Amino acid sequence: MDKELIINSAPTEVEIALMEQGKLVELHKQKTNNNFSVGDIFLGRIVKLMPGLNAAFVDIGHKKEAFLHYTDLGPKLRSLIKFTNSANSGSMNTYKLENFRIEPEIIKTGKIDQVLTRRQPILVQILKEPISTKGPRLSCEITIPGRYLVLTPFTDIVAVSKKIGNADERKRLKSLIESIKPKSFGIIVRTAAEGKKVQDLHEELALMMSKWEDIYNQLNNSRPPSKLLSELDKTSSILRDILNDSFNKIVVNDNQLYQNIRQFLGNIAPDKVNIVSNYSKSKPLFDAYGITRQIKSSFGKTATMSSGAYIVIESTEAMHVVDVNSGHKMSSRSQEEAVLNVNLESANEIARQMRLRDIGGLIIVDFIDMRNNEHKKELFKVMRNAMRHDRAQHTILPLSKFGLMQITRQRVRPEVRINTAEVCPACKGSGKVNPTVLVTDEIERDLKFIIQSGIKSKLTLKTHPFVEAFIKKGFPSMQMKWYRRYYKWIRIISDGNIQIGHYKFYNGNEDEIRMN
Repeated sequence: MDKELIINSAPTEVEIALMEQGKLVELHKQKTNNNFSVGDIFLGRIVKLMPGLNAAFVDIGHKKEAFLHYTDLGPKLRSLIKFTNSANSGSMNTYKLENFRIEPEIIKTGKIDQVLTRRQPILVQILKEPISTKGPRLSCEITIPGRYLVLTPFTDIVAVSKKIGNADERKRLKSLIESIKPKSFGIIVRTAAEGKKVQDLHEELALMMSKWEDIYNQLNNSRPPSKLLSELDKTSSILRDILNDSFNKIVVNDNQLYQNIRQFLGNIAPDKVNIVSNYSKSKPLFDAYGITRQIKSSFGKTATMSSGAYIVIESTEAMHVVDVNSGHKMSSRSQEEAVLNVNLESANEIARQMRLRDIGGLIIVDFIDMRNNEHKKELFKVMRNAMRHDRAQHTILPLSKFGLMQITRQRVRPEVRINTAEVCPACKGSGKVNPTVLVTDEIERDLKFIIQSGIKSKLTLKTHPFVEAFIKKGFPSMQMKWYRRYYKWIRIISDGNIQIGHYKFYNGNEDEIRMN
């Protein structure tokens, strides 16, 4: 699968678009002044304990107190607290844990006030960014991630990613890591480590240990709240987590960021340095790669697919609801087959929309009713396959007897919301229309449907003068491309009385062809 990363740098933020097979699947935005990212490690202070919630609120310097639940403390909490206090007071003279005595684990069903006290300093890591009115969510299970490995202190466990299917390779990696890992440090072997040499893994392990040493050094005489380790910027963390052999292009429009990415790739994947290019043309980067058009068509309440079917996405505080509609262009000899095709197309689009908007929590999908059990099984299989590239943890349940599919998806960051409505040029801002950049796409979908319906007579399209000029411009023009595709010359007439986003088709008798 071809993957492209398009990075648009602006003075106040960086926009990162991930493309798969030419389709926009993820859109990330990072403010240049954002000081709280998932993975950052802080020395915080317990502000208050909430036994009713079995949780604590921690001051890490955010305007909202961060939330730490008992289930996120981790079994090695006592060892973490002992290390934190010893390093903070200066009584511990090394960052290594060879002679560090691991404390007994805490029980899973314990109470927060049995293991923590008010005003206690504590080492924490951001699990979720601040969302809406909530502060960051924290964890005491500290992890230091790399491209191939993840370092976990206070444990000796070596775990290999389940996505590495080859049993011999799993055995090789496990024995290799056990031979080089430091005492009292656990290692999680990531999927990207498959086939890597011991030198590559050893170098990354040394780099992660140096980060742990930095945490130890900064802990000495630090006063909470203070940041001890910053996660990579969003661009670098995305590259670290998703970069693989299928990446074939990274484009960035800022020279400094271009150099930083090349340097970062030089450290983690030298063979990929040459896929980075610096964009310097006058046309906006997202416009040049068609990303602006995809953003306009993908965000909003309704998302239309190439067949004319569409999905409606509604969000509430409790859940997200997706309704699948066939539109008025569902044409198939078998109604059951037509419904299945619409549902399968919708499943792929819904999976893309969840990644693109970063929708989390509970999602209920109302597919078009199907009676055939084999079709229901096929739809469930396609939905699971469509979401296998999603890095967020998720669970998908088969269709219920009401024809609803329930999905839960990990919520880590705020949902991406972009208002795609434009001010109507015809009424000077008193109303809104769908994005005008998509009007030619809608015309082409309707034209395809009309021709497939078997109309033999001449066709005339009446539209706004701006749209008419756009369709006729260039060589070959859009009008000529239609002729080559459908072997029918479409007559284009401009009409100043038609609004810019509207159009009408007429047959050879000058009768309007109504689409709904």
